[in-house]
Amino acid sequence: MEISRVAEVAGKLIKVKYCGAVIVAAGSASRMGGIDKVMAPLLGEPMIVHTVRAFENADVIREIVVVTREDLIGTVTELTKPFSKVRAVVVGGKDRPESVKNGILALSKKVKLAAIQDGARPLVSAQVIDRTVRAAHSYGAAAPAVPVKDTVKQVKGGVVIATPDRSTLQAVQTPQVFDVDLLTGALYKAEQEKTAITDDCSAVENMGFTVKIVAGDERNMKVTTPIDLKIAQMLMEERQ
Repeated sequence: MEISRVAEVAGKLIKVKYCGAVIVAAGSASRMGGIDKVMAPLLGEPMIVHTVRAFENADVIREIVVVTREDLIGTVTELTKPFSKVRAVVVGGKDRPESVKNGILALSKKVKLAAIQDGARPLVSAQVIDRTVRAAHSYGAAAPAVPVKDTVKQVKGGVVIATPDRSTLQAVQTPQVFDVDLLTGALYKAEQEKTAITDDCSAVENMGFTVKIVAGDERNMKVTTPIDLKIAQMLMEERQ
């Protein structure tokens, strides 16, 4: 057996801390051209169902909280009833950090690690979930990422002001997994200081902590536009 495979098998034998997932699906989907992406059909089921199922089937996830819009609470509650790990469906806040906090508060007291997942990433694999949770178990904070393919330009006023070294850049995905107390403290600190954060990792980084990066998956895409939805449908058909 290859050394990498031996390490993978051995890693799975190590019991990880009790991990709860917060699936955030409370956005307005302003770039979806009128399509409600949470409820957008993929293989005959709403997108949110596929995302929840991925975490329901992940051995390292013990419980799930779904955060959604107030107008979808009833619908999402009904859709997630078949999933035994779903503990609660709660209303999101005015922005993503507040929605994440609402989700964390609905987790049980047993939770030591919180896996924060975009509801619009229905193609997340069990392997990505597993290795990110296990990295967070060891490091306290972890996220999956993939190398950036395109050259990235820093632009101001319509003019290029810098070209970062592409070899140092990675596109971060979800789930982003953290020690639950660390993430809670980081989110409250960002709120108090009115610090703009683009993802949950940036809140933790703002506290001076480092985040361990693990291998992501290019198929673990975020559905943001109608074109993304078509690509996700194609990838799901291919997976089946």
